Amino acid sequence: MVELDDLISRLLRDAVADGVPCLVGTASAAGEPQISPKGSVAVFGPQSLSYWERSHRSSQQHIRENPRVVVYYRNPARAAEMPYRGGALRFHGRAKIVESGPDRDRAWDLTIPLEQEKDPDRKGVAILIEVDRVEELSGNVVMRKD
Repeated sequence: MVELDDLISRLLRDAVADGVPCLVGTASAAGEPQISPKGSVAVFGPQSLSYWERSHRSSQQHIRENPRVVVYYRNPARAAEMPYRGGALRFHGRAKIVESGPDRDRAWDLTIPLEQEKDPDRKGVAILIEVDRVEELSGNVVMRKD
Protein backbone atom coordinates (compact mmCIF):
# COMPACT_ATOMS: atom_id res chain seq x y z
CA MET A 1 0.00 0.00 0.00
CA VAL A 2 1.21 3.51 -0.77
CA GLU A 3 1.24 5.59 2.41
CA LEU A 4 3.11 8.88 2.03
CA ASP A 5 3.84 9.72 5.65
CA ASP A 6 5.00 12.73 7.66
CA LEU A 7 8.67 11.91 7.06
CA ILE A 8 8.24 11.97 3.27
CA SER A 9 6.16 15.13 3.56
CA ARG A 10 8.91 16.86 5.56
CA LEU A 11 11.71 15.69 3.25
CA LEU A 12 9.89 16.98 0.16
CA ARG A 13 8.93 20.25 1.85
CA ASP A 14 12.57 20.88 2.81
CA ALA A 15 14.09 19.71 -0.50
CA VAL A 16 14.69 23.18 -1.95
CA ALA A 17 16.12 24.54 1.30
CA ASP A 18 18.42 21.50 1.37
CA GLY A 19 19.54 22.28 -2.19
CA VAL A 20 17.99 19.12 -3.68
CA PRO A 21 14.76 20.00 -5.51
CA CYS A 22 12.86 17.03 -6.88
CA LEU A 23 13.19 16.11 -10.52
CA VAL A 24 10.04 15.26 -12.46
CA GLY A 25 10.30 13.03 -15.49
CA THR A 26 7.64 13.05 -18.21
CA ALA A 27 7.37 11.69 -21.75
CA SER A 28 5.38 12.79 -24.75
CA ALA A 29 2.88 10.51 -26.47
CA ALA A 30 5.71 9.61 -28.87
CA GLY A 31 7.97 8.72 -25.95
CA GLU A 32 10.20 11.82 -26.06
CA PRO A 33 11.52 12.16 -22.46
CA GLN A 34 11.84 15.34 -20.42
CA ILE A 35 13.14 15.93 -16.91
CA SER A 36 12.71 19.16 -14.96
CA PRO A 37 13.48 20.37 -11.45
CA LYS A 38 10.33 21.21 -9.49
CA GLY A 39 10.79 23.03 -6.22
CA SER A 40 7.16 22.74 -5.22
CA VAL A 41 6.67 18.96 -4.97
CA ALA A 42 4.61 18.17 -1.87
CA VAL A 43 2.60 15.36 -0.35
CA PHE A 44 -0.99 16.16 -1.36
CA GLY A 45 -2.55 13.13 0.32
CA PRO A 46 -1.58 9.71 1.62
CA GLN A 47 -1.31 8.38 -1.94
CA SER A 48 -0.68 11.52 -3.95
CA LEU A 49 1.81 14.27 -4.65
CA SER A 50 1.35 17.72 -6.10
CA TYR A 51 3.46 20.47 -7.58
CA TRP A 52 2.85 23.93 -8.95
CA GLU A 53 3.54 24.16 -12.68
CA ARG A 54 4.33 27.74 -13.60
CA SER A 55 6.51 27.33 -16.70
CA HIS A 56 3.76 26.03 -19.02
CA ARG A 57 6.39 24.32 -21.17
CA SER A 58 7.14 20.77 -22.26
CA SER A 59 6.40 18.88 -19.05
CA GLN A 60 2.86 20.26 -18.95
CA GLN A 61 2.33 19.36 -22.61
CA HIS A 62 3.73 15.88 -22.01
CA ILE A 63 1.27 15.31 -19.15
CA ARG A 64 -1.59 16.24 -21.49
CA GLU A 65 -0.36 13.57 -23.91
CA ASN A 66 0.88 10.92 -21.46
CA PRO A 67 0.01 11.01 -17.75
CA ARG A 68 2.78 8.60 -16.64
CA VAL A 69 5.42 10.47 -14.58
CA VAL A 70 8.23 9.79 -12.15
CA VAL A 71 9.36 12.08 -9.34
CA TYR A 72 12.94 11.62 -8.14
CA TYR A 73 14.08 12.75 -4.69
CA ARG A 74 17.65 12.27 -3.48
CA ASN A 75 19.30 13.77 -0.43
CA PRO A 76 22.38 11.90 0.81
CA ALA A 77 22.73 14.39 3.69
CA ARG A 78 19.44 13.12 5.14
CA ALA A 79 19.95 9.43 4.36
CA ALA A 80 20.35 8.59 8.06
CA GLU A 81 16.83 9.94 8.71
CA MET A 82 15.30 7.73 6.04
CA PRO A 83 14.46 4.05 6.37
CA TYR A 84 15.24 3.72 2.66
CA ARG A 85 18.63 2.81 1.20
CA GLY A 86 20.62 5.47 -0.59
CA GLY A 87 18.72 8.52 0.66
CA ALA A 88 16.67 8.49 -2.52
CA LEU A 89 13.14 7.67 -3.63
CA ARG A 90 11.36 7.44 -6.97
CA PHE A 91 7.61 8.02 -7.00
CA HIS A 92 5.89 6.55 -10.08
CA GLY A 93 2.36 7.56 -10.92
CA ARG A 94 -0.23 9.20 -13.11
CA ALA A 95 -0.47 12.99 -13.29
CA LYS A 96 -3.33 15.29 -14.10
CA ILE A 97 -3.49 19.03 -14.64
CA VAL A 98 -5.87 20.98 -12.41
CA GLU A 99 -6.56 24.49 -13.72
CA SER A 100 -9.17 25.62 -11.17
CA GLY A 101 -11.02 24.65 -8.04
CA PRO A 102 -10.22 23.55 -4.50
CA ASP A 103 -7.50 21.03 -5.47
CA ARG A 104 -5.62 23.76 -7.37
CA ASP A 105 -5.96 26.05 -4.35
CA ARG A 106 -4.71 23.34 -1.99
CA ALA A 107 -1.70 22.61 -4.21
CA TRP A 108 -0.88 26.32 -4.13
CA ASP A 109 -1.16 26.34 -0.34
CA LEU A 110 1.26 23.38 -0.16
CA THR A 111 3.77 25.19 -2.38
CA ILE A 112 6.70 26.64 -0.44
CA PRO A 113 6.83 30.47 -0.27
CA LEU A 114 10.03 30.64 -2.34
CA GLU A 115 8.21 28.98 -5.25
CA GLN A 116 5.03 31.03 -4.71
CA GLU A 117 7.10 34.21 -5.06
CA LYS A 118 8.04 33.10 -8.58
CA ASP A 119 4.35 33.16 -9.62
CA PRO A 120 2.88 36.18 -7.78
CA ASP A 121 -0.16 36.31 -10.08
CA ARG A 122 -0.88 32.59 -9.61
CA LYS A 123 -0.91 31.94 -13.34
CA GLY A 124 0.30 28.37 -12.86
CA VAL A 125 -1.67 25.17 -12.57
CA ALA A 126 -1.62 22.34 -10.08
CA ILE A 127 -0.27 18.99 -11.12
CA LEU A 128 -1.65 16.13 -9.03
CA ILE A 129 0.06 12.75 -9.12
CA GLU A 130 -1.65 9.56 -7.98
CA VAL A 131 1.29 7.45 -6.81
CA ASP A 132 1.30 3.81 -7.96
CA ARG A 133 4.62 2.77 -6.44
CA VAL A 134 7.63 4.10 -4.56
CA GLU A 135 11.11 2.69 -5.09
CA GLU A 136 14.49 3.05 -3.46
CA LEU A 137 17.40 4.07 -5.68
CA SER A 138 18.25 0.36 -6.04
CA GLY A 139 14.86 -0.26 -7.64
CA ASN A 140 13.58 -2.09 -4.57
CA VAL A 141 9.85 -1.33 -4.29
CA VAL A 142 9.03 0.00 -0.81
CA MET A 143 5.37 0.86 -1.49
CA ARG A 144 2.91 -0.27 -4.13
CA LYS A 145 -0.70 0.66 -4.75
CA ASP A 146 -3.00 -2.24 -3.92
